[in-house]
Amino acid sequence: MSRICAAIDALSEVADAVKARVALLYSLVLILGALMFPRVLCPVMFSQRTQWNFTPNRFTEVHREINREAREVLDLTLSNPTRAELPFDGEAILSALAHPASLDYDPQAKGLLTARQCVAQYYQDYYARYCAQYHTQPPATPPVSPESILLTTSTSEAYSYVFRLLCNPGDEILVPKPSYPLFDFLADLQDVKLVPFPLIYDHGWQIDFPSLHRSVTDRTRAIVLVHPNNPTGSYVHGPERSAINDFCRQHNLPLIVDEVFLDYSLDTNLQATFATNQQNLTFTLSGISKISALPQMKLAWLVASGPPSMVQLALERLEVIADTYLSMNAPIQYAAPVLLNQRLSIQPLLLARVRANLEELDRQLAHQRHCERLHVEGGWYAVLRVPVTQSDEDLAIQLLQQASVLVHPGHFYDFPSDGFLILSLIVPEEIFRVAVARVLQVLSV
Repeated sequence: MSRICAAIDALSEVADAVKARVALLYSLVLILGALMFPRVLCPVMFSQRTQWNFTPNRFTEVHREINREAREVLDLTLSNPTRAELPFDGEAILSALAHPASLDYDPQAKGLLTARQCVAQYYQDYYARYCAQYHTQPPATPPVSPESILLTTSTSEAYSYVFRLLCNPGDEILVPKPSYPLFDFLADLQDVKLVPFPLIYDHGWQIDFPSLHRSVTDRTRAIVLVHPNNPTGSYVHGPERSAINDFCRQHNLPLIVDEVFLDYSLDTNLQATFATNQQNLTFTLSGISKISALPQMKLAWLVASGPPSMVQLALERLEVIADTYLSMNAPIQYAAPVLLNQRLSIQPLLLARVRANLEELDRQLAHQRHCERLHVEGGWYAVLRVPVTQSDEDLAIQLLQQASVLVHPGHFYDFPSDGFLILSLIVPEEIFRVAVARVLQVLSV
C-alpha cells in the first residue's frame, strides 16, 4: 500500500509540474498574441467587437500635451456648430422643450406622427425650392410621406437600424473612401464588414465605378453614399445617380444615403435628395445636427423609398427594431417644429461663413505655389493638397507644435496617400484667417 501511495504522490507532483508549465506557456501565448495581434485576443468578459486599439496615436498625444500646457491653439477641426460663435434663438429653442404633452408617455416605434409630419414638411419645402430653381412645378402629392419616416436619436442610430435590417454577421457594406471614420465603429458594433470603394479626384470628385463593381461579393448587402461626402464635399450628380441605380438593380442591393449636409450647397443650386428615389430600395438618413446646427437635441430620421412592396417589408421590420429600443423622447419630438424651423435662420449664417472662409482660403493660396485646394461643392470642410515631405500625421504634429494650429491629417478620413489636410470652414472668420496664414507659413519653409 505504501508503494501505491508513493506512486500516487509522484504522479501528483508530475501533474502539478505539468499544470505550472502549461499555465506559463498559456501566459506567454497571451503576451505574444497581444503584441502581434492586438485586436485578436481580449479578456474573456469583453466581446471581440469591442477590441479596439485604445493606444493613442502620436498626434493625439502631442495634442494632449499642448492642452496640458494651456497653450492657445487655433482649431481648424471644429465640427460642433454650438461652439462656432453663432447666434442661436435660445429662448425659442428652450421654450419648445416645455410642451405640456411631454408629460404623457405615448410610445410610438416610428416616432410621434406630429414630429414625422414636420420632417415630411421639411422635404416638401426643400423639394419646392429645388423645383423652383429649374422652373418646374412640384408634384401635387408630397414627395415624402410621414409613414415612410422613422425617427431616431442620431444618424448613427439610423445606420445601426439599417445595418441590422439588412445584414447578418460577417456580411459586407460598400462604403466610399475617403469618408467619415465613424463608419468603422458602427460596422464593428453591428458585426458588419466594410468594403471601401474609391472616390477619385480629377477636377472634382467622382465614384470609381470599375472598382465599385469589383468590390461586390456574395456577402455584399448594401452600398452607402454620403451626399455630399464628408470631407470631400462632393455630391452625387445626375449621371452618377443613374449609374448607381443601375448598379443596385444589377446586384440587387439597397442604397443607404447619408444627407446630413444636403442643405449646404456652396453655389446657389440645391441638389436632389435621394429621399424621393423610387428606382431601388433606398434609406435616406438625416437630422437636425447639421440641418439646424443642433447636434445636442438628438433628432434624426431615416426615410424609406423605392418599390412600394419592398418599402413596406422594410418598414415593418424597422418598426420592430425601433420598438425594441424606443429611444426617442417626448420633449424633443414635440419641439420638432421649432427645432426644424431654426434652419431658416441658422443656415444662411453658416453658409455665409463657409463661403467667406473658402474665399479667404483661396485668397491666401493665390500668393503661394506649394498647396492647392481641391474642388468642393457642399458641406463644412475643405481639402488642402500639400507637398508630401513627411506623413500627414507628422505634418499635423508639426503644425501643432510650431504654429499652434490644429488640423486633421488626411488619413483620419482614409485618404489613400499622404499629402492632404482637412480644414473646417465653420470656424469664426478671423480665427480661420490667422490659422490658415500660419499653416501656409509652415508649409512654405
